Amino acid sequence: MNKTIAKRIGLGLVIYLLFAALVLLFYPDDPNSMDWKDREQYNKVQVGKLELGTGRQAIIELMGSPDISEAKRSNDDKLQVMFYRTQHMESDGITTMNECTPLLFKNDQLVAWGEGAYQQYLDWQ
Repeated sequence: MNKTIAKRIGLGLVIYLLFAALVLLFYPDDPNSMDWKDREQYNKVQVGKLELGTGRQAIIELMGSPDISEAKRSNDDKLQVMFYRTQHMESDGITTMNECTPLLFKNDQLVAWGEGAYQQYLDWQ
């Protein structure tokens, strides 16, 4: 009887591992296909992993397209701020800046993020 139980447990473990591998293989985290709640949580986690100097394209590959974006030139510098939704404020179907974390890029390199990043963008001459 103990051998039968051990076989069933082993078979169950193999089936579980196979199922988990298939889910990971065929359903990767793709921020562009998530609903807004999942995307919001995903963005919070990814913002916590950011490092200064990361390229803009690497951020887009990691986090998907931004919810809101602005860009301008200042002297010879290209500045861009991208907003990613990280908090729910109102259930109105519209993502606003106060529901997002801004990421500031100078010449396609991440130079700041968080509350002060958008103000830095606005103040940059």
